[in-house]
Amino acid sequence: MRIAIASDHAGFRYKQRIAEELVRLGHEVVDLGADSEEPSDYPVFIRPAAEAVASGDCERAIVLGGSGNGEAMVANRVPGVRCALCWSVEAAELGRRHNDANMISIGQRMVPLDVALAIVHAWLDTPFDGGRHTRRIAQFDGEPVSGEASR
Repeated sequence: MRIAIASDHAGFRYKQRIAEELVRLGHEVVDLGADSEEPSDYPVFIRPAAEAVASGDCERAIVLGGSGNGEAMVANRVPGVRCALCWSVEAAELGRRHNDANMISIGQRMVPLDVALAIVHAWLDTPFDGGRHTRRIAQFDGEPVSGEASR
């Protein structure tokens, strides 16, 4: 799988380690920066990762920052991107199963490295459940939906 990865300075260390893990697993990694722990503005790196997913250049993307919040917000501004902010393996699994998350955001200051790596593995290995979730994802962008809705 071709996977974009990007971070600001606050997620740089995890970005490097996760990129190594992705290569070890046989994925093609497209590193969009940052290139150091020098202070940087995360949108400069995160938006190109989201655009790579939206355009189909990359199948998925992983973005990292201090908390992961801003990174997820930037990514989710790009149409076609469904970026899940992940702080646990369960959050990653549910992001895939229920939301078909094509991106994840992880906060380097929020989770230990071993948990971040477990999040990545879970996200890569978990399939999308489809079914009722497909209808709900269509509603993200205001598409008309037929069929029984649940409240």
